[in-house]
Amino acid sequence: MPETAKPPKTLILAKPRGFCAGVDRAIQIVERALDLHGAPVYVRHEIVHNRQVVSALEKKGAVFVDEIDEVPDGVPVIFSAHGVPKSVPADAEARGLDWLDATCPLVSKVHIEAARHFEAGRHILLIGHAGHPEVIGTMGQVPIGAISLIETVADAKTFIPPPQTPLAFVTQTTLSVDDTAEIIAALRDRFTDIAAPHKEDICYATTNRQAAVKEIAPQVGCMLVIGATNSSNSQRLVDVARRAGAPYADLIEGPEQITWSHVKSAEKIGLTAGASAPEEMVAAVIAALQGQFSLDIMEAGGGPENVHFKLPRQLRGD
Repeated sequence: MPETAKPPKTLILAKPRGFCAGVDRAIQIVERALDLHGAPVYVRHEIVHNRQVVSALEKKGAVFVDEIDEVPDGVPVIFSAHGVPKSVPADAEARGLDWLDATCPLVSKVHIEAARHFEAGRHILLIGHAGHPEVIGTMGQVPIGAISLIETVADAKTFIPPPQTPLAFVTQTTLSVDDTAEIIAALRDRFTDIAAPHKEDICYATTNRQAAVKEIAPQVGCMLVIGATNSSNSQRLVDVARRAGAPYADLIEGPEQITWSHVKSAEKIGLTAGASAPEEMVAAVIAALQGQFSLDIMEAGGGPENVHFKLPRQLRGD
């Protein structure tokens, strides 16, 4: 008997999607360190928020730990792309550990801004999500009490500043562009002299991926976002898709998490990946969809990203 024809679907792939320059650099740092030093190389926290990436590096000899005190003497240690408080490299120095910093340069930019505002005598408002490693790292650039965390518009409207102290704000790099704009507007309404970043802190990759999703979401019945549940930028892509009009949007780590009932009911499917999700996982999801449907695949969004960050001097070999 002839095989039953697969139902036709249109798949709209977001462009850009997946790895950003900061994630690519962080992974290269671990791989180069393994080539240079041999296994094991220790990494404080997940190098990026993606289980597939972490597992692949573990197979090559990377060991992921929560804190520096879990790192044995005499082996290299790498700090994750999300950044760390100043106390972490200080502790590594005190123990004589050979350490490498894989902090994304755009996160380091926020760290520098925070330090400069503190030196200028300003109280800093950090727009971000409590408990996220990037927020913890940024708050750890200055003494306790020098930064207040602002998570919502309500926080911006009710924050009580220290008396007679000028204010400044910085932001986490992976936030919703629209949500952050609302929070900043609320702060500026109340504090007209608040100092702002010279260039916005939300990174190019977050902005570009959200813009692509905004374009695609109104066209599709289902939007799939590939990424980890602890990935802020991936979570924000789901939020953006829902607000932009996708009737259904879901965060998946891979094809095994696809909710097929929602996909089957959609004539058009959107697909993107967070900045720490590898393109191999995009290919795996496409293959799963092709197993169920006859796909007409197209791309939508912006152009290519031509951003590259240098590796640390110790690894460049120049």
